[in-house]
Amino acid sequence: MTHSQKILILDFGSQYTQLIARRIRENNVYSEIQPHNYPLEKIKLHKPKGIILSGGPQSVYDQDAPQIDKKLFELDIPILGICFGLQLIAKELGGKVEPAINREYGKTEFEILQTNELFKDVNTKSTVWMSHGDLVTELPEGFIINGRSENSPICAVSNSSKKIYGLQFHPEVSHTEFGNKILTNFLFNICKCSPDWSPKSFISAEIEDIRKEVGKDYVICALSGGVDSSVAAVLVSKAIGERLICVHVDTGLMRKNESHNIIKLFNDNLKLRIVHIDAAELFLSRLKGIADPEQKRKIIGNAFIEVFEKEAKKYPDVKFLVQGTLYPDVIESVSVKGKSATIKTHHNVGGLPEKMNLKLIEPFRELFKDEVRKIGRELGLPEDFINRHPFPGPGLAVRILGEVTKEKLEILRQVDEIYINEIKSANIYNQIWQAFSVLLPVRTVGVMGDFRTYENVIALRAVTSTDGMTADWYRFDYAILENISNKIIRNVKGVNRVVYDISSKPPSTIEWE
Repeated sequence: MTHSQKILILDFGSQYTQLIARRIRENNVYSEIQPHNYPLEKIKLHKPKGIILSGGPQSVYDQDAPQIDKKLFELDIPILGICFGLQLIAKELGGKVEPAINREYGKTEFEILQTNELFKDVNTKSTVWMSHGDLVTELPEGFIINGRSENSPICAVSNSSKKIYGLQFHPEVSHTEFGNKILTNFLFNICKCSPDWSPKSFISAEIEDIRKEVGKDYVICALSGGVDSSVAAVLVSKAIGERLICVHVDTGLMRKNESHNIIKLFNDNLKLRIVHIDAAELFLSRLKGIADPEQKRKIIGNAFIEVFEKEAKKYPDVKFLVQGTLYPDVIESVSVKGKSATIKTHHNVGGLPEKMNLKLIEPFRELFKDEVRKIGRELGLPEDFINRHPFPGPGLAVRILGEVTKEKLEILRQVDEIYINEIKSANIYNQIWQAFSVLLPVRTVGVMGDFRTYENVIALRAVTSTDGMTADWYRFDYAILENISNKIIRNVKGVNRVVYDISSKPPSTIEWE
């Protein structure tokens, strides 16, 4: 989709790059991340209102350090360099960067020495967040020092006539006291952006784009019942109406009554054209005897393609496929980011279209999860549906460690229902990014009544996060956790022990498989 105005973020591998994009969007300005070596000609085509050079883990003098086209500074577009970005500006324009005697990490006091448009309404002394091992020791010609910290005498610089600014600290991190003010000063005072990027404006522009692209053709959508594919389906149906065919495949790996509830919601409330396929037996037969998680994912992915492809062939006029791909999926799978590694392949990114020769419609490819939720609200989806926790494409198969069987699925469905219902009744469901239970391939001794038992162990997982890229375990009130554990053990035959997972991402992932 084209945007009338945008801020371009060139990524040098910082763990905070996504955060910069989010902060800018929170201020109703569209922002986009591209790799550090994004061609100058493409930058010119984008016509960004401003460019931000992100931080990065390397030294500007490292042999394989990411470089930049020096002509970037001649485009007459405002530039803000953050941490590594500042050091790169200094190095490229004739200044000097050296290893710091005292590396700064964490909270530091920052003092403004000479104010400018970037520091309008920012206190002379404030707390900022640092993360660097090098520092600028000599300024390029035409630059002045705007601020310092205890270990960085040159902590903020500017060349106002060229609209080039640099900060040694990270304004995008919430620990930086006036971080948002500095970013909004850059957006509105320096780049002259308008705060006009909103769910409403996104929807109307996207509907127009989809209509133009699809013309009179038909579109098919794999409707999992998750927030992303559901909101995408509703958006596309607003654009082309009955020419959208939604296919819901019940893999038999869903939560309790999930398929029934999804079909009911879409038939009753959203009036979408839905085809429901019960393929539970096929998926379970393919998974028989399989314990390896990657094999399970591949088998489920291939079986899904097979079922979906067979259905799609019934509609020869279909030329497009809708997917609810999100920005973090793209970044993790395709390594959009400058120096970042591919973490894992997401089932949305690649797979279906290559085999089916359909053109892709991915309306949310540039969006974060919370932005999709805002769009869902704007489109009139029910609040309890919009706030649903993420659910993996392979379903409960990756929450049963080891072989997947009907019996294990039944145990996990019962456990999951109790767990989620208890979280909802404690009014904490919306404080948690994702909560789920895992059936472990472990049996332990227990006592029920006067009898010895030897039964299954359930692990409970609950995490807080903003976009799933990083996550921390949720701190339950012990009484709630105790109540959940008691209800599971009392009511689910085959379970005699419940444990709680207190790992964060990284180093762990959110899902166990």
